[in-house]
Amino acid sequence: MNQNIYKRNELLAKKVIAGINSRNMTGYYAESKEKALEIALSLIPKGCTITHGGCASAEEIGLEEVISSGDYHYMDRHKEEDKRKAELFAYDCDVYIASANAMTEDGIIVNIDGNANRVSAIAYGPRKVIFIVGMNKVAKDLDAAMKRARNTAAPINAQRFDLDTPCCKTGSCMDCKSPESICCQFLITRISRHKDRIHVIMVNDELGF
Repeated sequence: MNQNIYKRNELLAKKVIAGINSRNMTGYYAESKEKALEIALSLIPKGCTITHGGCASAEEIGLEEVISSGDYHYMDRHKEEDKRKAELFAYDCDVYIASANAMTEDGIIVNIDGNANRVSAIAYGPRKVIFIVGMNKVAKDLDAAMKRARNTAAPINAQRFDLDTPCCKTGSCMDCKSPESICCQFLITRISRHKDRIHVIMVNDELGF
């Protein structure tokens, strides 16, 4: 990464983390993927029940690999034949791993979903939610964050899953009502009512989509 971008991200991350902390959540800064993995593992107790939604960022920092082979009761959604069972497991697990489709500079988290299993678990159920968020996800304000989620994250994910949606063909949101739309539910995490439930690791790297 260009050093000027790296330094800008480092300074911006301080502002984002201050915003996160002001919202009864806990923010962390990781200067690298390796540091992000170290912080994440420090937040995950041995022997706990743990799973995740679709989260490319967790895979990119190596977290999925570690928890799949470590001393955890891990539900691997990729290997579970009963997808509904895997999704329901998340609602009563100790730790849920997630990322953001976008974040505002003042610490608001934006996610969109097709089946709602991911956004619903973020909102309620798991005792602890750990977000892994690359600095590429940060947007100026809520309006910009919503636009990023719909026009950057959603089309890439639709293309990744080869869905029959207009954005898969055009590369940008068409505000569709397609049966295969992944923009069915929108979750804006403005504040956490429960202290120590939501933890956000801001990583000075490009992660996810």
